[in-house]
Amino acid sequence: MPNFTLSCCAEILFVELPIAERVQKIAGLGFLPELWDWTQHDIDALVETGVEFSSMTGYIKGDFLENKATLLETIHESVAVAKRLGIPRLNLHGTGLDNKGLPVHPRPVLTGRDWIQAYKTLIEIAQIGEDNDVMFVLENLNVKVDHPGVPFATAEEVYTLISEVNHPNLKMMLDLYHQQIDEGNLMDSLTRYLPHIGEIQVADVPGRQEPGTGEMNYPAIAKHLEKIGYQGVVGFEGFPESDSALALERFKSAFNF
Repeated sequence: MPNFTLSCCAEILFVELPIAERVQKIAGLGFLPELWDWTQHDIDALVETGVEFSSMTGYIKGDFLENKATLLETIHESVAVAKRLGIPRLNLHGTGLDNKGLPVHPRPVLTGRDWIQAYKTLIEIAQIGEDNDVMFVLENLNVKVDHPGVPFATAEEVYTLISEVNHPNLKMMLDLYHQQIDEGNLMDSLTRYLPHIGEIQVADVPGRQEPGTGEMNYPAIAKHLEKIGYQGVVGFEGFPESDSALALERFKSAFNF
């Protein structure tokens, strides 16, 4: 059996339950819950659950380029909440996203100066992670379907930034759903990215539902992850095709061969 820790997004599963009951339900089924925008939740209630979490969004507003000061300010706020909840990984994106997943500040074309600014900002973020004993993870997002205009969006762009900073408190949140849509070539890139992966997220293509509902061969991906020695978290961040419990059963089956 592989040594993966499985997690799932509490924002889009068992949504009929209040968030505190939702994360307890997920934990009771053997998964680590993931949170998105912590400002929308009762943090005291979540603390009282005693549940172990996988990750949460690590900022509220801001970005690497136009609004760096706001980004760093809300990162510090997010770190304080993460420490209360015992959450080890804080997720970042190339820019802030609105409630439809679209970039607040679209930047489809990047300049060399943009890359330098992002690199310098990520060095500062990595140091915040080191100072607070948390890991920041930068997520790739697809621009063809869900997130057009997001800068530093592809897995290859994220890898370029993370590998250049090369800090243990800054890794990739490698989302294979997004990578499949924009780039493909999952097996080879998993091998190449491995030293810089902090967590992996999955959903099937098309539809962003659980493994087994689309074109992606997740059992083969799971075997490849075991072969290359990945022993970290694999999180299902997708929408259930019909039923949340069934979606998690299918997810578990794909990654426990």
